[in-house]
Amino acid sequence: MGVVAEVEPRPARAGLLSVRQWALVGVAALAMVATLPGRTHGLGLITEPLLADLHIGREDFAALNLWATLLGALFCLPCGWLIDRLGIRPVFLSIVLLLGGVVVVMSRLSAEYAIFSVGVDLFLLVLLTRGFGQSALSVVSLTTVGRAAQRSALAMGVYACLVSVYFMAAFMLVRGAFHQGYDWREVWAGIGWALICGIAPLALLTPAARQAMTMTDQERPADGQTLGQALRDPTFWVFAVGTSLYGLITSGVSLFNESILAERHFNRDMFLTVTPVAPLVGLAGNLMAGWLAERWGLARILTAALLLLSASLCAFRWISTETELYLYVVAYGLAGGMVTTVFFGAWPRYFGQRQLGRIQGAAQMLTVLASAVGPLLFAASKERLGSYVPLFFAGAALSAFLAACAWLIRGRNEAP
Repeated sequence: MGVVAEVEPRPARAGLLSVRQWALVGVAALAMVATLPGRTHGLGLITEPLLADLHIGREDFAALNLWATLLGALFCLPCGWLIDRLGIRPVFLSIVLLLGGVVVVMSRLSAEYAIFSVGVDLFLLVLLTRGFGQSALSVVSLTTVGRAAQRSALAMGVYACLVSVYFMAAFMLVRGAFHQGYDWREVWAGIGWALICGIAPLALLTPAARQAMTMTDQERPADGQTLGQALRDPTFWVFAVGTSLYGLITSGVSLFNESILAERHFNRDMFLTVTPVAPLVGLAGNLMAGWLAERWGLARILTAALLLLSASLCAFRWISTETELYLYVVAYGLAGGMVTTVFFGAWPRYFGQRQLGRIQGAAQMLTVLASAVGPLLFAASKERLGSYVPLFFAGAALSAFLAACAWLIRGRNEAP
């Protein structure tokens, strides 16, 4: 599909959303936070006590987690297909109940009650938490907000902001439980039961049938592209690869950030000081991107975000003072917040409602795969090249290239 020189039509104003649609935006954000036990950050909360309790080596667990993540990404596609065929409500309810059940079972894993062996059972349980949580439930959340918010970029910015706030609250609750003396099994079981008893009932608030939450009948669920059409559209790949690149980079940075900053001669205290800054700046990026997208369009927002990401990665090599470090973190955080909002909002706006679940499933699968590969690339860069800088430069170059691609599609209509 060639570049179209038409100006993007102004999307529907966020204020036109009904109360029910805004409620679904909040439900979708809670559904995304419910993916916590299937994400690296969530699993990381119990990794150390789990390894000590089950007597599993760190390298074995890393390999187990990698394959579980890669295979778990495959859950995205059937989940999207089921949403398009059955509707959001039954899929939402089933996946949350399954995820909650798996988490509860995982909390009881021991050598005494292992079905195969502790290692095999743990692999299967991590695979299912990845598949149902990070992959399938993420697709449910994205499709729910896509159907509710339609083409309102501001609503997507609010959704992204809520997701960030809810995740921070969830981490605080889990850490508070540990500080109160609960062990990892009790905490993990509590998360599982919270999913079953607290999140699953929210499925009743979602549409029962395969329908879009429109205010009029002008845009029907059948409007839009099929998955096959989307995969043949360069726009899909620009948005999918651009957002996946950020996922790849941020997964490696999150895992090795203390070592990354040490390379620029910053100590652990400085690492702990600046780590919370990026998520907070990201909240501002979420809302700013949602507000600007109502005027610029998502393609221009993606262009700006990728250029900002490229600049921050490129500048890392020359950071030497605390002021420069904070500027780097702010730029990186803003780029991340903007990319996140773009990822949440691009698919319904560019590809419509016809097979939104499948399209978002394919996009989510790419981000999961990229996030799994990211830490490996960062580790390889450090071990084989002696520095993270070459990978930062490569990421900056690729980000700038994708920014140029996003700029070239900026004139495309946002409604297929």
